[in-house]
Amino acid sequence: MKGIAIGLAALFVAASPVAHAQNTAGGGADRISQADLDALTDARINIVKATLQLTPDQERYWPAIENAIRQRAKDRQERLQGVAQRTEGRAGAGPVETLQNRNPVEFMQRRAENMTQRAADLKKLADAWQPLYQTLTPDQKRRMGALTIVVLRDARNGVEGRRMQNY
Repeated sequence: MKGIAIGLAALFVAASPVAHAQNTAGGGADRISQADLDALTDARINIVKATLQLTPDQERYWPAIENAIRQRAKDRQERLQGVAQRTEGRAGAGPVETLQNRNPVEFMQRRAENMTQRAADLKKLADAWQPLYQTLTPDQKRRMGALTIVVLRDARNGVEGRRMQNY
């Protein structure tokens, strides 16, 4: 239990800057650097690995998982950069002009492309986890489940926070 508490505390410390980075990804001077994002991804990977306490036999499955996590983070950052670029392109327009010039069909197409990319990344991540998950002990599965709940709750809170900022 002590290991779980340490892992969860470290996750909160690492996840807070990630949530902040998500909120500021489109905003000027306080935009987080690529080096910072890479460091946060490294921290998240290390937290998951430390929480699971993999055996030497299980370690052979880890590189595929780490690659999938890194690719997912990279693709997400690229999507956020695309949003920031589109937002900056409209920055000179007034609010009424911006609303009138939005093309809902283009919006739906971009959204569909983003969802397709996110689904593909999630599928790759699930496929990478499958062989390792089959070798986890009940205790490791419990720790992974607890970590997943914390991450999902933090992600939900980040989404709700961004929605509230948009109102």
